[in-house]
Amino acid sequence: MRSVEDHLSLVTASVVAPRPVQVAISEAQGLLCAEEVVTTEPLPGFDQAAIDGYAVRAVDVALAGADAPDDMDTLETHGVEVAELDNSGRLVVHMPVVGDVTAGSRTPTRLQPGQAVRVETGAPMPTLADAVVPLRWTDGGESRVMVGHGVDSGDYVRRTGDDVRPGDVAVRAGSVIGPAQVGLLAAVGRSRVLVHPRPRVSVIAVGNELVDIDRTPGAGQIFDINSYSLAAAARDAGADVHRVGIAQRDSAKLREAVEAQLIRSEIVVICGAIGGAASDAIIDAVADLGDLDIGRVGMHPGSVQGFGRLGKDEIPTFLLPANPVSALVTFEVMVRPLIRIALGKRQPMRRTVQARTIGPILSVEGRRGYLRGQLMRDERSGDYLVQVIGESETGTSHLLAELAEANCLIMVDEDVEELRTGDQVDVMFLAQRG
Repeated sequence: MRSVEDHLSLVTASVVAPRPVQVAISEAQGLLCAEEVVTTEPLPGFDQAAIDGYAVRAVDVALAGADAPDDMDTLETHGVEVAELDNSGRLVVHMPVVGDVTAGSRTPTRLQPGQAVRVETGAPMPTLADAVVPLRWTDGGESRVMVGHGVDSGDYVRRTGDDVRPGDVAVRAGSVIGPAQVGLLAAVGRSRVLVHPRPRVSVIAVGNELVDIDRTPGAGQIFDINSYSLAAAARDAGADVHRVGIAQRDSAKLREAVEAQLIRSEIVVICGAIGGAASDAIIDAVADLGDLDIGRVGMHPGSVQGFGRLGKDEIPTFLLPANPVSALVTFEVMVRPLIRIALGKRQPMRRTVQARTIGPILSVEGRRGYLRGQLMRDERSGDYLVQVIGESETGTSHLLAELAEANCLIMVDEDVEELRTGDQVDVMFLAQRG
């Protein structure tokens, strides 16, 4: 029996990462950048107002808001009118408003000492202006404005190149492209970007007993669950998924179905018909495509599973159990990390934490348990608490409804048969529900 670590090492060493491709920035979200995006122009590209208000020379409003002196005649006015505000005893600067500049204006504006220009957020700054007085610090005048608070040079101004300068790296290779990165790419004029694309994953369900969900099962038939659930799991991991659907166990047809997916995929997942004569039929069907090894891995559920590299490009190919819960758990442990590595993720494994059990947990000695659990927080201490859902050792590990209620997998070491209430255990987060 191969250990989980040994089998996972075998799997992850086989990664086939798709080549980087150029995509529109609107399609790049969630992908890893595959290039250093170097800016050629400054951002902002010109000095602009950072707030609605009045563009001024800071020196002209230096006295605004100051306490009125005993002798108003001694004030240095810098060519502007200064008066005392009656109800507060503070000084107010009166200035003529000589223009109104809106965002997007393409007409250069120039003010003279002692003047103000009304500006919108994003409007180009007039020549000689070095600060903006926010609208709330004024009376909002149109031909003349009263300024009740001074500003320093550079206040409320976005200077040319404040964000990025020519030669700066806007988005680094290996960084995840999120909303901010998309916005920055647009801001520096990039409509397309080189990314690591989503790996293509094909999912095939094998079984003569399977029918698709739009049909009514006959005697001895069941709905195809696995191709839908595993396709969803691959999509959740970040893959570009093709759900092939049901393939019959006929050797020629099965080989044809698998070979078609090897051409279009970086990962192929086959589920069902594992163990005994059924798995032998699958191995025979793909024998001339490569070696698909079926064996036991020291985990439960999902101890019997297959893996190999098929086709001329040696595409990683998985054979997962027919049991829907075992298939999904095996996917989480073995297939999902491979998808994340192919995406270029530095941390391909799901987050794990330590939690305290709030009830006894039984496991299978000699195999690492991945048991469905409910993770919660202690309101007083903030510690993680976990309880098992169902009783996997009593034959209910197949219950899909219980997995649907789980928000974690409880990872019980191979040499542990029982955890007591209050014991510490490692817990793997699953995808969060709404």
